[in-house]
Amino acid sequence: MTDKMNMDLVSYDQAKRELKRLWKRGTDFLGSEVAILGGAMSWVSEHHLVSAISNAGGFGVIACGAMEPEMLAVEIEATQALTKKPFGVNLITMHPKLSELIDVCLRLKVHYIVLAGGIPSITAIRQIKDGGARVIAFAPALILAKRLLKMGVDALVIEGAEAGGHIGPVSLTVLAQEILPVIREIPVFVAGGLGRGDAIVSFLELGASGAQLGTMFAAAVESQAHERFKKAFIHASARDAVASVQLDDSFPVIPVRGLSNLGTKAFMKHQAAVIQKYRNGELSKEDAQLDIEHFWAGALRRAVKEGDVEYGSVMAGQSVGMVKEILPVTDIFHTLMQQAIEALVRRQQRISDM
Repeated sequence: MTDKMNMDLVSYDQAKRELKRLWKRGTDFLGSEVAILGGAMSWVSEHHLVSAISNAGGFGVIACGAMEPEMLAVEIEATQALTKKPFGVNLITMHPKLSELIDVCLRLKVHYIVLAGGIPSITAIRQIKDGGARVIAFAPALILAKRLLKMGVDALVIEGAEAGGHIGPVSLTVLAQEILPVIREIPVFVAGGLGRGDAIVSFLELGASGAQLGTMFAAAVESQAHERFKKAFIHASARDAVASVQLDDSFPVIPVRGLSNLGTKAFMKHQAAVIQKYRNGELSKEDAQLDIEHFWAGALRRAVKEGDVEYGSVMAGQSVGMVKEILPVTDIFHTLMQQAIEALVRRQQRISDM
């Protein structure tokens, strides 16, 4: 073996140790080998994909969405049958049966609960912590991160506008600069538009404890999404993942990022038609708002389960342009790890050349 090969092996081994050090806080918190969480995607993040992510060394998260408590229990038990590794459950704070859903998680010994879709109540946080589980919450701004810290959450996810699904207005690069230097007391995981291991490393070096990826896993072999849904990801570019547009300030629309399709264009026309009916006195403001909000009802399920990628809601982050083929979860993790380690090797080489 040549001296150069020996040096390369040493550099590679050092880089692996450095990566392990960089996300140690995240792996210690999650109990996983790799500090990468699977983003909770409704109709996609179910027991097959969640268990595959955890079995590959990451941290899978079930998307409860609109599930009833009984259905969530079935989903948790199905996941537990496929993996003995840690995983979490994502609950929507606005769910009318949130307390019952938390009870299901606690009864079935789920040790990590992610509260999403709004600022969680102190009651929900206490219920989870009193039950012996850990609370992870989303912080779309520094002021909210500080508030959640005081409320007692155990970890935060800061998700940029590059993400798929429901999004906030600020990019991950800005959120990371605002929040990571300030919130040091608990682990903070970054999310939104992430598709490469070297990018993850850059945020770890800024102080992140790990990362959350959704889009990269949505088209995995283990994902139960329809083949047309997966192929739409493979054929898409970053610019195809667009945020929904609000036509009138009087009728707020929570922005959702997904692949532009005929449904997206139909939604714009629908908004305009409903607003005109309101202005003509044909609809009350409340009825008009409900009409707009109900347009996408069932659209995500149609896309994921039935393969309606023309009129369904094909939620995807801007990292969709990096999804090039349908791969097993283990291969996705292997690539991310290689990219992260190689980035650290290059950094070591730059330092040694100085």
